[in-house]
Amino acid sequence: MTTAHHAPESGLLRARRITAGGAKYLSLVIAAAVTLVPLVTVVFASFKTPAEYGSTGPMTPPANWFNFANFATAFDSGGMLEGFLNTGIVLAVSLAGTVFIGTMAAYGLDRFEFRGKRLVFGLFLVATLVPGVTSQVATFQLINGMGLYDTRTALILLFMGTDIIAIYLFIQFMQSIPASLDEAAMLDGANRWTIYWMIVLPLLRPAIATVVIIKGIAIYNEFYAPFLYLPSEGLISTSLFRFKGPFGAQWEVISAGTLIVIIPTLVAFLFLQRWIYKGLTTGAVK
Repeated sequence: MTTAHHAPESGLLRARRITAGGAKYLSLVIAAAVTLVPLVTVVFASFKTPAEYGSTGPMTPPANWFNFANFATAFDSGGMLEGFLNTGIVLAVSLAGTVFIGTMAAYGLDRFEFRGKRLVFGLFLVATLVPGVTSQVATFQLINGMGLYDTRTALILLFMGTDIIAIYLFIQFMQSIPASLDEAAMLDGANRWTIYWMIVLPLLRPAIATVVIIKGIAIYNEFYAPFLYLPSEGLISTSLFRFKGPFGAQWEVISAGTLIVIIPTLVAFLFLQRWIYKGLTTGAVK
């Protein structure tokens, strides 16, 4: 009787496992389709001629995979060379400033005890909860009052000063660095600056790499701030917006420009993804 009782039960469990496995793979297929189908349509459209794009469906492959005229038009008429140059300058200076300010702030908050330390952490938490849009009027007035409107400096200051998440990531990672290293260095005559620069900062390389990649992609893709604070010069994100006018109906050119913008971030992510996972998991485990 025991065997007869367990047989239907084991069959039921097997059916549940099969159903759960099928649902899991079905959800993965749906997620992959939602992610890949728009990208595939953009790739197909970028290689089509205007006549071919108008006469074929979005999922129809192009007749000629060596038609690079759309890419040349997008790069030349969209001012993408200027966009890449300005983006590179803003990106490099902003990331350097973010790492420098973030690591120093994290070192001070983690290694020093001072009055109001809990208040500072609380204010950081509040800052992450306040939507950035709510402070845009005050931010614009401040930037304009400083005479920085329509300059790359305005973007650099904004990108450097709005990354509380990076400070939290540095703090989480820094907590895994023993304070005994600081004490040993101080016994050898090192001051706090030497300890930070020669000992702590090199040990923060995984966290720095994570912040640089995540922050770099965010700056690279940012549209609102460059469009508002630097209207006379294009970044790579606002260069695409130029297609709205003369190329508003030429979706094959817009698709080519989109691929040009996507390729650098895709290559960077494929080569540096292990640093992202390493930095995030280290902070999470701690």
